Amino acid sequence: MNRKHQFNLSYFFLALMLLMLFQSWQASRNVAIIPFSEFKSLLNEQQIAEVVITDSVLEGRFVSAMNGKEYFRTNRVDSDIAAELESAGVTYSGLRESHLLANLLSWVLPVLLFFGLWMFVFRKYADKQGFGGMMSIGKSKAKVYVETDTGVSFKDVAGVDDARMELEEVVSFLKEKGKYSKLGAHVPKGILLVGPPGTGKTLLARAVAGEAGVAFFSISGSEFVEMFVGVGAARVRDLFQQARAAAPCIIFIDELDALGRARGTAGNLGGHDEKEQTLNQLLSELDGFDPQAGIVLLAATNRPEILDPALLRAGRFDRQVVVDRPDRIGRVAILKVHMRKIQSGPDADPEKIAGLTPGFTGADLANLVNEAAIFATRRGGESVNLQDFTEAVERTVAGSEKRSRLMNAEERQRVAYHEMGHALVASSLPGMDPVHKVSIIPRSIGALGYTLQSFPDRHPGRIVSSSCAP
Repeated sequence: MNRKHQFNLSYFFLALMLLMLFQSWQASRNVAIIPFSEFKSLLNEQQIAEVVITDSVLEGRFVSAMNGKEYFRTNRVDSDIAAELESAGVTYSGLRESHLLANLLSWVLPVLLFFGLWMFVFRKYADKQGFGGMMSIGKSKAKVYVETDTGVSFKDVAGVDDARMELEEVVSFLKEKGKYSKLGAHVPKGILLVGPPGTGKTLLARAVAGEAGVAFFSISGSEFVEMFVGVGAARVRDLFQQARAAAPCIIFIDELDALGRARGTAGNLGGHDEKEQTLNQLLSELDGFDPQAGIVLLAATNRPEILDPALLRAGRFDRQVVVDRPDRIGRVAILKVHMRKIQSGPDADPEKIAGLTPGFTGADLANLVNEAAIFATRRGGESVNLQDFTEAVERTVAGSEKRSRLMNAEERQRVAYHEMGHALVASSLPGMDPVHKVSIIPRSIGALGYTLQSFPDRHPGRIVSSSCAP
C-alpha cells in the first residue's frame, strides 16, 4: 500500500468517527433526560405515548412535545412498571440490550486513535529520524533518474578531460554492447572515481547516464547503514534487484568510504557489525552480476586509502579514475561553462580569472562566479566585470572585509611597509608571478593586509597575508 492510499484510508476513518459523533449529538438534542419520579407522574397524567424497556433504562415518546423535546429517557427503578403501564393503557415493548457494538468500539476506537496519531503526528517525526516505514525498512532509498531527469551531458563537464575520456568507454559500451562482445571484451564491473571534494565526481556520473540514455540509480553510502542489523544488506540486495529489472542502467554510490571502510579497523569485538554485513553483501553482489547484462557500477570517494582491499581487487572495482583539481586550462574551461549563466563584462576574461584561482575545484569556481554576480548586483552594475571577480576571490580566500576593525595611523603605516615589501620582492626577483593587488584592509581571517599575485598554476599561496601585529 503506497502513501497515497494510506492517506486516503486515514481520512475515511476520520470521516467515519466524525459521522458517528454527529449522529450521537443529533439524537441527544431531541431527548429529554427526566427523573423516574417525573416519569411516573407523567404516566399517571397520560402524557406518555410509548415506552421501550431495557435492563436499566426506559426510553419513549411523549404524547405531545415538552419543552421542544419529543422523546425522553430515564433510569429504570421500579420492577413492576409493566403492570402500571397496562393499567394506564400505554403500549410498551421490551428490548434485549446488546453490548457487542460497545465492546467492539472499546477495542477498535483506541486502535484507530493510535493509528491516527501515528499518521498525523509521530510518523513525520519518525521518518525524519529514520525509524518510519517498518514494512519498507529493507527497501533501497536509491533515487532513479532517467535520461530526461539527469539533464547533464559531457558538454556540461569541463576541466576533467582525462576522466571524461575513460568514462566515454562506459557510454560506448551501454550504447553498443555488441561492439565489445565481438572480441570477447566487457566493460569493467565497477569504476571508482577518486578525487578531492568538489571536483565533479557526481556530475561525471550523471553525465554518463545522460549521454547513454539509461536509468540512473543514485544513492549515498551512508544510506545503507541503519541502526537495525541486516537492514543495509537488505537494501543492497534490493538495489541490485531493481537494477537488474531496469538494465541497462548505472548504479552510482556516492561517498563509498561510508560503506566500504576496511574491515577489522573499528575495534569490534565480534567483527560482524552492521557495516561489515552491508559491505559483505555488496562484495557478493559485485561477484554475482553479469557485466554483459548492461549494469555499470560507479562509485565516488575522496578517501581511497581507507577502503577495504577486497573492494579494489580485480573483478569488482576494476578501474580507478582520478578526478583531480583542474589545472589552469581546466579552470578556464570550467569558468566558461559557469559564466554562460551570467551577464559578464568585456574585461571578465576567464584566462585572467583562472590566474587568480590556483587550487580551486569545480565547485569552488561555480561558487566564485555566483559570488561575483552578487557583488555586481550589490553595486548596481549592468554586467559582472573583472573587479567583481577579484573581490569574490578575496572574499573566498581571505574572508570578508572587517570594516569595524579600525587601525590608527601607525598601524596602517606598518602594514603598508610590510605589504610593500612583498610587492617589491615579487616585482624584483626573476621568475616571480606578477602582483595583481596590494591591500591594507583587514580581513576576517585575521590578516591586516595582503598581497595578491596572479599564479600561473600552483597550490595555495596565492595570497600572502600580513603578519604585522597591531
